[in-house]
Amino acid sequence: MAAEPAGVKPAAPAGIERIARQCIPGRGPVRLQRIGTGLGSRTYRAERAGCAYALRLAPTDERGEGFDPQWEHAVRAVAGGAGLAPEVVRSDPAAGILVSRWVEGRCWDAVAVDDPGRIAAVAALMRSIHALAPPQPARRIGVADWIAHYERALGGPVTLVDDGAALRAAAGVRLGVLEPAGEGAAALCHSDLHALNLIETPAGLVALDWEYAHVGDPFWDVVGWSCANDWTDATRAVLLERYLGRAPSAREWARFTAVGWLYDYVGVLWSELFLRRAGDAEAADARARARRMIARLESPLVAARAPVEAK
Repeated sequence: MAAEPAGVKPAAPAGIERIARQCIPGRGPVRLQRIGTGLGSRTYRAERAGCAYALRLAPTDERGEGFDPQWEHAVRAVAGGAGLAPEVVRSDPAAGILVSRWVEGRCWDAVAVDDPGRIAAVAALMRSIHALAPPQPARRIGVADWIAHYERALGGPVTLVDDGAALRAAAGVRLGVLEPAGEGAAALCHSDLHALNLIETPAGLVALDWEYAHVGDPFWDVVGWSCANDWTDATRAVLLERYLGRAPSAREWARFTAVGWLYDYVGVLWSELFLRRAGDAEAADARARARRMIARLESPLVAARAPVEAK
């Protein structure tokens, strides 16, 4: 993992410190810094006896609908064994406790993610993740399932957009595109690939935060990385070609563009839910990100362009 972002809280509540003393290896005091907050989970950097760890907590009373710690921890063991995720030191799914080795390396900035060599490297990482044998029984989630999941969790209209009904109808159109185009062969997906969840180390790339891992269309990861970086269609096409190892067919590009739009739509639903629980500093970043996704979803060019006919 990389250095903590600016504004990170330097300390943890007493209850978190007690948990850390019990589950972090070694003796002596534990120094904690919070480095991330998700829907129903918190992550800390923990130092003890000269060693550093990542402590991720997902208490039972804070977990969102659909959260599956047993599956996530099993995936982390598989990915960690392949060198694609930090090594797991302690796993207690029932308590929502996951301790892993702290990975030293660097996160990519906006310039680095556009580097052709790094585009090829992240495409190779995705292929490696998608080649892993998923734990059984597999947590299978399709694009429509993600939408239904967050709509249930929200339990009401999306307030971040002016016309949530129109946007939902547009999502339905694109889900319809996926049916004739067909989803790709199901594979283990990380499902939350972005620059802060990727560490470049001397040994290669390591992916963090596997909370949303599932078995589904592998394009979900590919479009997710491109959406997170706010890439143009031209750069997205480069990533897809590097991932496939060849130029995509018309059918593949149709599926890719439809999944990309839907990934942004799910991102807006997630942002709506997150903003209901976020603090001021976290809310500012989430709102800025949501505005960029909404701009793409509501772009007159996107709205006017009919989905590509699958051939």
